[in-house]
Amino acid sequence: MIMNTIYKFNFNNKKTIVRVDFNVPIERDKVTDNSRIVAAKTTIEKIISDGGSCILMSHLGRPQGHDNNLSMQKIHAEVESVLKTKVILSRDVVGNDSIMKAKNLSNGQVLLLENLRFHKEETEGDLAFAKKLSSLADCYVNDAFGTAHRAHASTTIIAQFFENKFFGCLLEKEVKSIEKVMKSGEKPILAILGGAKISSKIPIINNIMDVVDHIIIGGGMSFTFVKAMGGKIGSSICEDEMIPIALEILDRAKDNNVKIHLPTDVVCAKEFNNEAQSKQFDIYSIPKDYEGMDAGKNSIEAFKKVVLNSNTILWNGPVGVFEFSNFSHGTKELGNLVAQSTSNGAFSLVGGGDSVAAVKKFGLQNKVSYVSTGGGAMLESLEGKTLPGINALIS
Repeated sequence: MIMNTIYKFNFNNKKTIVRVDFNVPIERDKVTDNSRIVAAKTTIEKIISDGGSCILMSHLGRPQGHDNNLSMQKIHAEVESVLKTKVILSRDVVGNDSIMKAKNLSNGQVLLLENLRFHKEETEGDLAFAKKLSSLADCYVNDAFGTAHRAHASTTIIAQFFENKFFGCLLEKEVKSIEKVMKSGEKPILAILGGAKISSKIPIINNIMDVVDHIIIGGGMSFTFVKAMGGKIGSSICEDEMIPIALEILDRAKDNNVKIHLPTDVVCAKEFNNEAQSKQFDIYSIPKDYEGMDAGKNSIEAFKKVVLNSNTILWNGPVGVFEFSNFSHGTKELGNLVAQSTSNGAFSLVGGGDSVAAVKKFGLQNKVSYVSTGGGAMLESLEGKTLPGINALIS
């Protein structure tokens, strides 16, 4: 893919409307994780340093019409703090206030529009709404990978109104990181897939089967595979209707010479809570009243060889109930192994909400090669889909 990036253009005297992803968590009117704002900083600084101005647009939450609790006022101070500059705040998106403030915007200044999703036209991909947004600026930059899989007005429809349209730094990094796994990854290539359900991962498994050399399957989804092979999984989570699919995946892996690694032992409990008494069992022989909660020591030891011998690693999904401290050991240790492999020279990409939450919880976000900011967008990319927000920039 040939990307028209912001470094191929000089934004001097240009007003640039930038789709950012400032959909950040807020508690008691405070931003609790500003990593998405930080991620957009490089793009904004490039435009400003060229002598241009920035009009930032984003959604926040899922409002049904105007909602003061989801106003950009809630994140305004944090945006200013991260960018280390004054940010002008618009009271609307395509109304008189935004039009006037955009018109009067001087080079070097930053304007933040109100929440895009206060207008239903945003998610409907409304052409007229997109055209009004486009009239505020000379250039368009998309730097919101997290919404690139949506054909919304600000992510996709707006691009057609600009001759000068670009990939922001974050969007470029995301696309290149996925391509590094799916197209140019140095072998051996490993995919670590976890989480509760196999059904949500089937399109990914089908698409990566021709690319990877190894697949580690952990977490709740491993029990469907074990049951499919005749194992006794106790009261562990299982999608019985997916058993035939699990067997098909195992057969296809053999045909493709892809080695699938399942846990051999698991930490189990009788109740689904952090304080439940735990016992370790062979994954094929879990007693009826126990459910698997975490990968066991022998499993992690077996996974260690695979992870440390891989040159390219994709990690999507935890291998246990990592939210519970007493059942987080497997996911933490696996994360440490991915970090160790990265320090040895491997390329590692972590993506998907739970995986990202896990690396942040265990302080590993700076010890892997790249942590994706877009859960759904990354998953659709791994499934082989063309994202409309990206397609709009290259068409």
